[in-house]
Amino acid sequence: MIVQDAPSPCPYLDSMTARMPLFYPVTELSGSDVDRLLAGGFRRSGNLLYYTRCAPCHACEPTRIEADRFDWSTSMKRVLKRADKDLTMTWRRPIVDETRVRLYNEHRTGRNLGTSPPIDEVDYHAFLTETCWPTIELEIKQGERLIGVSIMDVGLQSVSAVYTHFDPSASRYSPGTLAVLQQIRWAQSHQRRWVYLGLYVASNPHLNYKSRFQPQQRLINGTWTEITIP
Repeated sequence: MIVQDAPSPCPYLDSMTARMPLFYPVTELSGSDVDRLLAGGFRRSGNLLYYTRCAPCHACEPTRIEADRFDWSTSMKRVLKRADKDLTMTWRRPIVDETRVRLYNEHRTGRNLGTSPPIDEVDYHAFLTETCWPTIELEIKQGERLIGVSIMDVGLQSVSAVYTHFDPSASRYSPGTLAVLQQIRWAQSHQRRWVYLGLYVASNPHLNYKSRFQPQQRLINGTWTEITIP
């Protein structure tokens, strides 16, 4: 049974615990389930779905943009132009291999994303490629060299950025920004309305970059609210 205060509950989810808002699907979920759960503030990690509930803190705000309303700034157009000239970007089925795991570990170390020990292929699969609904991967290459991977979930009307990892030495291509822009491009060309960017946290430099993608909405007190950013 789902805890009663779970937003947009899905009848195909079971709660793992009443204290921790983690859920596991009891059947494979469809594109319409993706749309409904994303709209309710859910995120995916591996084969689990979750949403934030850390009372009394409300710092984490699910964020989304409407693909056809997105404002392509001059700097973002430059990122795309440079990537289109120098890189190969391919959407494909998510896979696990030694190169991707090494890239993930180098990304976490190079970006100072915590002190956890390096992961292996089993951990990588459990976090990124094991999934309970439709998921694809953006593979970013410079020649034959893999410089970035971005995992994205896909619904009927929406897509969701799960996680992007990249070679810190490829920073001239702004791979984190590039991945989001490619997700927006994919959504526009595949008639998806919403692009979910994950959680915005104003005080976290690894999460507050999302404010640059405008116009945007955030889920505040259960309501998607248009955010005006100067």
